[in-house]
Amino acid sequence: MEEHKGRARTLVDDSTTFPAPGRRARKKQQTKDLIAETAQRLFLERGFDAVTVTQVAEAADVSEQTVFNHFRTKEDLVYRRMEAFEDELLDAIGEREPGESVLGAFGRFLRSRHGLLHGHEADAREQLSGFTRMIAASAALRRREEFVFTTYAAALAGLIADETAAEEGDVLPRVAANAMIGVHRMLVDVSRRGILQGVVPQELAREIDRQAERAIDLLEHGLGGYAPKPAAEALPQP
Repeated sequence: MEEHKGRARTLVDDSTTFPAPGRRARKKQQTKDLIAETAQRLFLERGFDAVTVTQVAEAADVSEQTVFNHFRTKEDLVYRRMEAFEDELLDAIGEREPGESVLGAFGRFLRSRHGLLHGHEADAREQLSGFTRMIAASAALRRREEFVFTTYAAALAGLIADETAAEEGDVLPRVAANAMIGVHRMLVDVSRRGILQGVVPQELAREIDRQAERAIDLLEHGLGGYAPKPAAEALPQP
């Protein structure tokens, strides 16, 4: 909990300035980017499961140990950008205007996440399509993705618990966080299915918007009246 409290304070404290990274840090980041870009190229060409870390290291002209110095697992070579998503999500919610609900900020954040689908960059869309096919074909990547979503929910629950001064053991921050991350997971599924089916990007973007609005509306108004069981039809008289 202390870690989340520190994070929450960081989100609203604008007084801290950070020096530009030094030459060593820049070189380290360049090496990390090179490894990740090389891995992505190989994964897209051959499939995630068909490429070894050794092959990634050789193609990037680094040692295998250097790869693991930057990425704990092979799966992290694919999902490295999901760390940025978590940071951006927590920033969007932590820096929302006074009076705005967590759900309101979350909805705004989600609606800003699929700009690529609205665009006309054919190369970028083709890369997205390849990336989607790669994940769909790898059980290891899908398991890793589930873990990443779990970490999102835990981080968001921590932020909500801090803001609401929730007592230890209060389940509401976790319930709220898991519900919202569940919406995000659903939209990822909608997007992935549409991409694999070849849906026109603009049409897919509209469908994601529609499903996002429906999901947020359900959370906003609660589950109390959702999906009541229909009355049984009267049995025919003999």
